[in-house]
Amino acid sequence: MIPAPRPLLLPDGRPAAAAWSLDPAMRHLNHGSFGAVPLAAQREQQRLREEMDRAPVVWFPGLPGRVAAARAAVAGFLRVPAGDLALVPNASAGASVVYGSLPHRPGGEVVVTDHGYGAVTMGAERLARRWGGAVRTARVPLDAGPEEAAAAVLAEVTDRTGLIVLDHITSATARWMPVGAVGAAARERGVPLLIDGAHVPGLAEDPLDGLQFDVWVGNLHKFGCAPRGASALVARSGLRTLLHPLIDSWAARESFPERFDTQGTVDATSYLAAPAALDFVERTWGWPAARDYLGELADHAERVIGEAFAEITGESAAVDVGMPVNALRLVRLPDGLAPDRLAADALRDRVAAELGVEAAFTSFGGTGYFRLSTHVYNTPADYEDFAERCVPALAAWAGEGAAAR
Repeated sequence: MIPAPRPLLLPDGRPAAAAWSLDPAMRHLNHGSFGAVPLAAQREQQRLREEMDRAPVVWFPGLPGRVAAARAAVAGFLRVPAGDLALVPNASAGASVVYGSLPHRPGGEVVVTDHGYGAVTMGAERLARRWGGAVRTARVPLDAGPEEAAAAVLAEVTDRTGLIVLDHITSATARWMPVGAVGAAARERGVPLLIDGAHVPGLAEDPLDGLQFDVWVGNLHKFGCAPRGASALVARSGLRTLLHPLIDSWAARESFPERFDTQGTVDATSYLAAPAALDFVERTWGWPAARDYLGELADHAERVIGEAFAEITGESAAVDVGMPVNALRLVRLPDGLAPDRLAADALRDRVAAELGVEAAFTSFGGTGYFRLSTHVYNTPADYEDFAERCVPALAAWAGEGAAAR
């Protein structure tokens, strides 16, 4: 058996978790949903807020230049030109920018997948209603490889398609999608492509290399550990000239991306502190070493927790994911647990309240999953504890539900 990876340490020998303010009384196994901000970035954001409130009349006129500097730093992290990147509050806001900026297309259709993030898909539905068209949903099997998944998406593209919306990494099903193949085909057909890369920053060294797309959005507050409210929008085609921020402000007449740098009196300190979070991980461990650790830890967690479920239920909890992600994995839950999104969210809340664990539970096709999510502050003991304490409780809860039915 492959041994568990050694936990990461800070340079002074303390556990990595000491660099965060996470409650030590809980197990934090769900970095992928809302992230967790290291103390270094929290302190930088607080310092910036104090500066803002000491002299707001000085702060706000100078803010666009600071935002431009922050987005240049983020562009360097993502390895894209600074002129291609704007900062937005989150990936959903970036998608809303696209939905609100596309020209009207009477009867136009939007292609999504059944793995799409719910809020982004709802926005696509609103766009289709405004166009007087419809959403076409590509059904992609969970175990589909790149070719099968790309074919499923492209099969829904017609001469009425006005936009394709495709996850880079899916939220509920923890898999990559073939954005390269779909992007190349979309460009050939002249169909705009929006890539929802919410989970990607931090999980890939050069995530946009070679990709063809119109707009890509990615959250810096997830695996990048930036303060919440900091995300990147990258635009690579002529569509960028049509993109406008959600707030029309004094830079509205500027070009992309400069018009995104001015957003009135919003608190932009999350943007400005984002480079501090990215730099903290780089200085402390280096992003390549961090990514290696996340993958090795996810391997261990998936194995330990899957075996614990199988020992109790007598059934395999392994999940065949066609394009698995290094830091995100799925373990199948016993029948009856988390069959839909609302039940999955309720299970998340119960596990936090009764077992003291922040965890992610998802559903796909009526089946519930525990979505593993690792970061540098996690250790093998976190997941071994989950296997020992939480797996038996979850199995018992499933049994209670079966008896009630």
